[in-house]
Amino acid sequence: MVYETTSAEQKTVLAAYSGRTATIELNRPDAMNAMNLEMLQELVSILKEITVNEEVDIVILRGKGKAFSAGGDIKMMLSASNENEFHCVMDCISELVSVLYFMPKLVICAIHGAAAGLGLSVALAADYIIADPESKIAMNFIGIGLIPDGGGHFFLERRLGEVKAKELIWEGKVLDARQALEKGLIHEVAGETLDKAADRKRQEWLASPIQAMIKTKKILSENNRPTLLKILELEKNAQLKMRKTNDHKEGVKAFLEKRKPVFTGK
Repeated sequence: MVYETTSAEQKTVLAAYSGRTATIELNRPDAMNAMNLEMLQELVSILKEITVNEEVDIVILRGKGKAFSAGGDIKMMLSASNENEFHCVMDCISELVSVLYFMPKLVICAIHGAAAGLGLSVALAADYIIADPESKIAMNFIGIGLIPDGGGHFFLERRLGEVKAKELIWEGKVLDARQALEKGLIHEVAGETLDKAADRKRQEWLASPIQAMIKTKKILSENNRPTLLKILELEKNAQLKMRKTNDHKEGVKAFLEKRKPVFTGK
């Protein structure tokens, strides 16, 4: 039985259940699934529901439309003008990443189009990432004078090592799926359609001793819990300082004016 739990006209995140699988779809296609506060809150709520759903073993996370997620919504960044609003957004991001990373389910993230900034941080919290060959993958906070958040430092350091993580963050380059695979950012480039590749992985896991796999995930993630939570707090505090810099203001202005920013280091 397959059934939807949300309405596409009203929700920025959709959830559907089929057997032992929950499929979550980011649903702001007109904004390339850029994450605003509403989407973040809805995603946290759905993930919490799935976390306690004993009938679900596998979660597939994907985006509707032309992209997985272009990152944080620039309008949200501009509207979070005071520290209380900023902390609300950052706390929601931290909760989202924590719930996703620690949930006792196996999570497949299926990337197509853009997976950038916060969108990439969220994808990296999954257990297995499959990307369409035409995907564009970037940790590009540097382009607007910010640092990665959503645990980006934590996930990149574990996948790439400290030296390569700094390189990727500082350069902010856009990678294609093959380059991302070669660096170890993702696990697989879809050799068929993305849907078929994700379903093949899902079927492989469903035919495995999945409770043993989940237990391994829980042991390793719980061991990492103090570090992830510490990094999320460090990111929040550092991001607040970065938002006050001239370089960030110039980066946002240049983005909106569709030109190359001129940074001064201040």
